[in-house]
Amino acid sequence: MRTILVLAALALVAETPRAQSLDLPGLSIGDSEVHTGLRLNYRDRNLRSVQGINVTIWQPYSPAEGRVKGIAVGLPLTGGRSIEGIGVGLFGVSADESIDGIFLGGLGAGAGKSVRGIGIAGLGMGSGEDLSGIMVAGLGAGAGRNVKGVLVGGLGAGAGGDMVGIVVAGLGAGAGGDFRGISVSGLGGGAGGDLQGLHVAGLGVGSGGDMTGIVIGGLGAGAGGLLKGLGVGGIGVGASEVQGILVSGFAAGGGDVRGLFIAPGYFNVSPGGYMQGLSVSAFNRVQGSQHGVTIGILNVARDLRGVQLGLINYAGSNKPGLRWLPFFNMDWR
Repeated sequence: MRTILVLAALALVAETPRAQSLDLPGLSIGDSEVHTGLRLNYRDRNLRSVQGINVTIWQPYSPAEGRVKGIAVGLPLTGGRSIEGIGVGLFGVSADESIDGIFLGGLGAGAGKSVRGIGIAGLGMGSGEDLSGIMVAGLGAGAGRNVKGVLVGGLGAGAGGDMVGIVVAGLGAGAGGDFRGISVSGLGGGAGGDLQGLHVAGLGVGSGGDMTGIVIGGLGAGAGGLLKGLGVGGIGVGASEVQGILVSGFAAGGGDVRGLFIAPGYFNVSPGGYMQGLSVSAFNRVQGSQHGVTIGILNVARDLRGVQLGLINYAGSNKPGLRWLPFFNMDWR
């Protein structure tokens, strides 16, 4: 009976052409502008601030001007200009500017600018600018700019700018800028800039810049710049420059490479490149300068300054009679 009376009062206030409210010490029913305590309203239009508990049935009119400090409850939606504290909406929680605290949205949650704290959303969660804290969303979670913290998305998670922290996504995880931390994704993960840390993806991991740490891709892994650390790819792995270990199910290589390289099918160094270390592959092809050891069935080097061990070995820099040798070849100049 009490619930029916409260809903009837809210409906009556909502139908009046001018904003009005019933204000009592610690209790306000209607569209009051400023209140401390418990505030009940159908939909906020003129709210400026609430310190306490703000309960609404629908999201505020746009643009939202109300600032809630305390607890915001939506039956089913709640929102404001900013929410600081706890936000709960059966459907969703939103803010034109920022959300700080703990918030739960049955479907979605987000803010036009920043989101900070701990958040859970049934479908999606995001911020127009920065996002920091621990965020979990059934489908996707992300920010237009930077992300710092822990991000979990059933399908995808990412940032338009930089990302620092731990990211788990069912399909893809990535950042448009740099990504430093740990990521695990079902399909792909990476960064448009530099990638640092531990990154594992069911299909591929990549970065447009440098890659430092451990990267594992079910099919492949690669970097547009330097790969420093351990790179593992089911089919292929490589980078413009490599310092570390590459392990691939078939092919590996790069431009200037230093380290240990294991690729059962094919290892390649680009024309004009440099190889130092050890490579084990059926076909080792160094189109630049080899200063290390290659072990395979066929070893080819344009400029050999190291050692070749294999069934057939070719060194383009040796004298004609010493270029093609079985089992072993080296720099005979």
